[in-house]
Amino acid sequence: MTTTTDGRSTRWDQHRAQRRGELVNATIQAIRTHGAGVGMDEIAATAGTSKTVIYRHFTDRTGLYAAVAEHVDEHLRASLARALTRPAALVPHDAPVGRDVLEAAIDTYLDLVERDPELYRFIVATPMLDPDDRRSHLDAGGLPVRVTARMADILGSALDGAGAPTGVAPVWAAALVGMVRAAADDWLRPGSALHGRPRQELCATLTDLAWRGLAEVWGG
Repeated sequence: MTTTTDGRSTRWDQHRAQRRGELVNATIQAIRTHGAGVGMDEIAATAGTSKTVIYRHFTDRTGLYAAVAEHVDEHLRASLARALTRPAALVPHDAPVGRDVLEAAIDTYLDLVERDPELYRFIVATPMLDPDDRRSHLDAGGLPVRVTARMADILGSALDGAGAPTGVAPVWAAALVGMVRAAADDWLRPGSALHGRPRQELCATLTDLAWRGLAEVWGG
């Protein structure tokens, strides 16, 4: 039996995907304009439509939040991939290793925080979600969890290329992302010791700590 694809159905699927993308972009614009605590009325006004239409494409606020989070995650992964690209002559086995890996990964995360602080707060703090949905989201793993998984892959590849055991990669990745996230959150908080520091300075400090540790500073 041969199954044929209805051309109208295909065009409708394409239209829906395009419309979802437009609504996600409008939501991001509303977040940038109104802050991480943006409401659905403000999102609908920015999109030039109604909340009913938005829910038709995303079911509810949780569905819209998930679509925005996926968009940000894809952008972050693409940015990290670009940051880790090095000329072949400088990258043995086509994989960046050592301090450059840490510095590129940390700077990519901090770049998102600096360029889009309200979008970052929206994704990490999940103010749009109800408490139960927020707990479910955290249990399933948010942006930091996905970044940790990506970092574990990168560290694992670098360790493998250096002939070192790779079992520590998930531990190092979790510790690294946790450190950077804590510093980034403090960096955003007015009045904190980190607030207002240049991104390059913060990135270098965190990279030094991750790469060299405290023992070298204290003479251990």
